[in-house]
Amino acid sequence: MEASFWHDRWNANEIGFHQPKPNALLERNFAVLALPKGSRIFLPLCGKTLDIGWLLANGYRVAGAELSENAVKQLFEELGVTPDITPTGKLTRYSAPDIDIFVGDIFELSADLLGTVDAIYDRAALIALPDEMRRRYAGHLREITGAVSQLLITIEYDQSKMPGPPFSVDGETVKSLYNGSYRITSLEEKEIRGGFKGQIPASEVVWHLDKA
Repeated sequence: MEASFWHDRWNANEIGFHQPKPNALLERNFAVLALPKGSRIFLPLCGKTLDIGWLLANGYRVAGAELSENAVKQLFEELGVTPDITPTGKLTRYSAPDIDIFVGDIFELSADLLGTVDAIYDRAALIALPDEMRRRYAGHLREITGAVSQLLITIEYDQSKMPGPPFSVDGETVKSLYNGSYRITSLEEKEIRGGFKGQIPASEVVWHLDKA
């Protein structure tokens, strides 16, 4: 998946993947992470998700990575916060109290630059990546976070009938990527009303990846 694809989507405001309210699956399942207030949650490929505002409002700190600077600018505008903007090597860091977003290629983000995080919330990253990138992504995520626990949301549908992104990622794929580092538990499966892109049956699956 070329970076230009996502830049073009954001520049054209073709962001059907952006949800107009915090994700209900996050709200229902976040407690499984058993995190005290003040914990720092990492959101890879975060866009301008309203889930960030939900986490902040509930007393958590947020770190994120996002390719599109337009998305990050909109995120801070919608939060009503003016960020400090700092070049950090090949990335740019947007920071404000309790929030740090790194703009650029997530594979340029190191553990030292990210800093300590207590958990990962991945709603839109793994499913945004084609098959050939997922193993590299999963390994990089473990490396920069120390394999902290994850709340992961995937989507499943008949990939032969509709191209991604978002791509269909089934349970066997999740296990092949994360077995050995995590104890993997399926928490909830929810049918997508109207189907995938309004055309074919699909469901969202919530996973708890607990550090092994």
